[in-house]
Amino acid sequence: MIQKRIHIFVTGRVQGVFFRQSTKVMAIKNNVHGWVRNLDDGRVEIIVEGEKQNIDNLTTWCKTGPANSRVDEFELSEENYTDEFENFEVRY
Repeated sequence: MIQKRIHIFVTGRVQGVFFRQSTKVMAIKNNVHGWVRNLDDGRVEIIVEGEKQNIDNLTTWCKTGPANSRVDEFELSEENYTDEFENFEVRY
């Protein structure tokens, strides 16, 4: 069981289209923990930790997002796994 942590920035029509809430639903479905938030510059930022396959599933989903979104840019970086999260939350 390989544990992984990733940091994602998503650019495009990703605010006001339920991107954060949909990300939370997908994170819970894939049993990954962390958070998602809107940034002032219009991007969405996501940090998640969990099993590699579950992280990969969420990552694939984030590249397209929910129905009304449009992802123009997708930036992903891997970070050191810290096991600091107990759940997944939408941050404001």
